[in-house]
This record gives sequence, C-alpha cells and structure tokens, in this order.
Amino acid sequence: MLQLLIKLREPLLETLLLTFIPLIISVVLGFLFGTLVFITSDAGILDVNASPGLRVLNRISDAIINILRSVPYLIILIWLLPVTKLLVGSIIGWKAAIPSLVVSATPFFARMTVIAFSEVPKGTIEASKALGASNFDIIFKVLLPESKPALLSSIAVTAINLISYSAMAGAIGAGGLGYEAYLYGLIRNNPPLMYMATLLIIILVFGIQYIGDIIVRKVDKR
Repeated sequence: MLQLLIKLREPLLETLLLTFIPLIISVVLGFLFGTLVFITSDAGILDVNASPGLRVLNRISDAIINILRSVPYLIILIWLLPVTKLLVGSIIGWKAAIPSLVVSATPFFARMTVIAFSEVPKGTIEASKALGASNFDIIFKVLLPESKPALLSSIAVTAINLISYSAMAGAIGAGGLGYEAYLYGLIRNNPPLMYMATLLIIILVFGIQYIGDIIVRKVDKR
C-alpha cells in the first residue's frame, strides 16, 4: 500500500492542481457572470424597464449559462482542444485540461450565484435602496453577506464537480488520479492501483464536503 501511495503522490498533486486552480478562476468569473444575470433580472437591483438593453443583456447572459451547463464536460474538452493548444502549447497534461475545466465550472457557479442572490429577501434590497445605498454597496454589503452560506456551499459543490471532471479529463491524457486509474490501473490490468486511485478521489470528495459543511455552519448566522 505504501508503494502505491508513493506512486500516486504526483498524480494526487496534479488532481489538486486540476481542482483548485480552475476553482479559483471559475468562482471569480462565475460570481461576476452570475451577478450580472441577477442585477439585470426582474428581481435585480437595476431598473430593467427603463433600459430595454439590460433585459436583452440578461436574456443573452442567462442563455449562455444554460447552454454551457447543458453541454457534457467531455464535449467541451473536445471543443476546446484548438484553444488549449494555442494557450498551453499542448493538448496533453494537467495544464491542458484547465481551460475546459474553467469553461465547465464557471456557468455552474454563475447559476449558483444567481440562486443564492435570489434567496435574499427583496425587502432587504428595497430597504437598502431607500437608505441611499449604491448598486455597488447593495451587491457587496447586502447581497454578498446575506448569501455567503449558500455561496460557500456552492464553492464546495463546484470543487467536487471539478474533481469528477478532472478524473474524466485524466482518462484522455490530462494526468491526475483519473489518468493513473485508467491507464495504469484498468488498461494495464493493475486493480490495486486503480482501487487506490479511486479511493483517493473519494477521500478528496468527502474531505472537501466535510470542510465545506463546517465552514458553512460557522458563517451561517440564521
């Protein structure tokens, strides 16, 4: 077992990189994209009736999120191979999987952001407007604090999704535990290696969920 763990040390590091680098990028982009969709919606903080362009922007942004969320990860991975080759210089290795992971995870977190903001009582938003709060203040001093538990929970779920995606990417040469389980475990008929790699993936998923639940309970004051 120790020899298997030593052999899987580098793939484990690659899986962590494949999870947390795209996670950081996806959370930032997803938050911005989700905020845009929410504030330009009928329940948002902008007056969409006064500017028809905002309603069009909302429909387009919302459609992009829905389309990208409905496309399976492997399809996105294949679609982005030319872009990956241009950005990274290769279509093999853990770095090559990052663009497709970001494109897959960003719309998911964007939708979670919209849902989290939608759960904030509209009366709280209206009261902030009545007190003269700017749109920036409403986003970062009202919406963000009120929806923090939901957003943190969404980050944990996004990280878990990325672990799953990285395992699929690994099966076609992206590295990580998925690559080890598929190539060296399944194809080369090494069941102990395959089971150990799978076990490490499961431990990562449970670990992230457990830590996420603890953090959410600490910040949730409701």
